[in-house]
Amino acid sequence: MIRSDLPGVANHIWQSTFFACVMWALSWALRNNRAAVRYRLWLAASAKFLIPFSVFVDLGSRLGWRTVAATHELQWPLVIGNPSRPFAAPLPVPNHATHASVDLIPPLLLAIWFCGFAASMLFWLRCWTRTRAIRQSATPLPLRLPIPVMSCTSRIEPGVFGIWRPVLLLPEGIAEGIAPAQFDAIVAHEMCHVCRNDNLTGAVHLIVETIFWFHPLVWWIRARLLEERERACDEAVLEAGAEPQTYAEGILNVCRSYIASELACVSAISGSNLRERIERIAGARIGRRLDWSRRLLVAGVGAAAAGVPLAIGLLHAHPVRAQVQQQPAMSFEVASVKPNKSGDERSTSLIQPGGRFTATNNTLRYLILNAYGIFASPYLLQGGPGWIDAERFDIDAKAAANAVPAGTPDRVLWDKTRVMLQALLADRFQLLIHRETKEMPVYRLVVAKSGPKLQRTSKDCDPGGITCHGYHGNPRRFIADGVDLNDLALMLSIYSDRPVVDGTGIQGLFDVKLQWNPFAPRTPPADDTPRSAAVEAREGLQPDLASLPTLPEALQQQLGLTLESHKGPVEIYVIDHVERPSRN
Repeated sequence: MIRSDLPGVANHIWQSTFFACVMWALSWALRNNRAAVRYRLWLAASAKFLIPFSVFVDLGSRLGWRTVAATHELQWPLVIGNPSRPFAAPLPVPNHATHASVDLIPPLLLAIWFCGFAASMLFWLRCWTRTRAIRQSATPLPLRLPIPVMSCTSRIEPGVFGIWRPVLLLPEGIAEGIAPAQFDAIVAHEMCHVCRNDNLTGAVHLIVETIFWFHPLVWWIRARLLEERERACDEAVLEAGAEPQTYAEGILNVCRSYIASELACVSAISGSNLRERIERIAGARIGRRLDWSRRLLVAGVGAAAAGVPLAIGLLHAHPVRAQVQQQPAMSFEVASVKPNKSGDERSTSLIQPGGRFTATNNTLRYLILNAYGIFASPYLLQGGPGWIDAERFDIDAKAAANAVPAGTPDRVLWDKTRVMLQALLADRFQLLIHRETKEMPVYRLVVAKSGPKLQRTSKDCDPGGITCHGYHGNPRRFIADGVDLNDLALMLSIYSDRPVVDGTGIQGLFDVKLQWNPFAPRTPPADDTPRSAAVEAREGLQPDLASLPTLPEALQQQLGLTLESHKGPVEIYVIDHVERPSRN
């Protein structure tokens, strides 16, 4: 799981890095404008580390869902005699697909990150505890300001502590140590921090710095934030009418009289290059306000930052299956739905010629899986109340006389019947369902190092047809004629805890015979040729499971294929609404 998350983390980091570089270029273009504007740009670069672009892409894909007519996905055509039988145990990953040295890398990276995260947390906790202790030992000062003012005995520089209830901390005797005009300018500077909510925005970057402590750019952004924050307050003080020379002397006197603050949890008077800052203040240099062209530039970059991911999501939006009760393409002419209270664990479902569907003792979840052709992969259906797995139903439904005429090919029969079953579930159970794409673990079916051992079919089969396909399956044997490797991957999904996708790149139709032991991994004997079904039926014997290989071993030995663990986008079905069935 850790390994599968690494690509997503890496994508987020490089995207945030690129966004920070864009903010640097924009702040350079606005270097002669107000520092408050550049501070907001750097704050956006910091906050981007907490907001993946994938959030906007997902939002765009949801906004872009478009309704299409209900159609059936062509899936594995089987009639299951006992759908209540549990699926096989999760499919083990082949041993040769991973190596111990590789497996150690994700946990090692996680351990290193956690050490840095813990060290950062301890550092900030120490700073906060020390500042809180100073705050609790301080005494009130009778200054008429919007926030409380406290005098402390510690030789710290003036600063604002707290986010929701800020307090101005002043070192004891500061008012007597500098001129009144200088003192007023220093207090005005600190009140600018309060008005700008600098402690709140600083806390945002503190979170970023703690999580992404390993990224040098995060520390560089911190320096830029600190510099632009102090410069913005200086510009605000000068614009409010403070005399530049007096203000500059006040800052110098504070720096001479009190040590530089080590309290990282406060917004204090110092915090940027002192010489450059004093020269800027003494020269009364205040950045220009944004003109219309630069306003358009900032707005354009902001719109692109949010709009491009949204547009990507819109372009890749997945169509939502239209509810068939609104626009039914086909429906059963007569249908009976009844609760089954027998308590029997056995259940059956059957599609018959002429478009008749019967189900006995089926759960609603299985009926939905059957209707949407995903019964081979029940993990692709998510949501719904608990009763859809607990309560069971009997269904007997018949299509109109001419809906599915005699001689209809099997695949067309299955497709039409399932579309009608979708309409039945929407009508009787008020089922609402949609599709969406989700990152999930998957297996890729690939060619083993030994090369493929596939036998091309000698039958005259139509690719994509079904007439030449014969499926005879149980948890340890699969035999099929004229199947492609997409079909094989779908079959393997039945016996797996995750989807299997074809990654071989091999085209064509093949005759496939596969036999394995789904229960206990054992090394197969030298003679592992499976006994034919006819021989077993004649002799009345079942093969010794201990003599059979596991499924990964059988794939490699019998077909020259193997499975690799990956994580990728998988289309899932989500139940939005469902009710117990209406009376017949």
